[in-house]
Amino acid sequence: MAERRTSYEIYWEILVYCRTPRTFTAIIGRCDLNSKTGQEYLGFLVGRGFLAVKSESGRSTYIATDRAAGYTALFTQLYQGLFDKGPEFRV
Repeated sequence: MAERRTSYEIYWEILVYCRTPRTFTAIIGRCDLNSKTGQEYLGFLVGRGFLAVKSESGRSTYIATDRAAGYTALFTQLYQGLFDKGPEFRV
């Protein structure tokens, strides 16, 4: 049985995936979210300054900010301390 991801894991996945600009559709597809949940997560991360919205070729993309690097590093360290392995997300 697959374990459910916590919100913190989902935030981490989004931020790691958005190290390069990504569209909303790409993010929800890769991070296995539905549109409503994806909007909530992205809205929260943008509101906290962890993601920035850029207009690229006439469409909006999301990219992790410098602030996001601190979160992803701390989350990875905490996860490794708890589970003796790093969080899994292949980008």
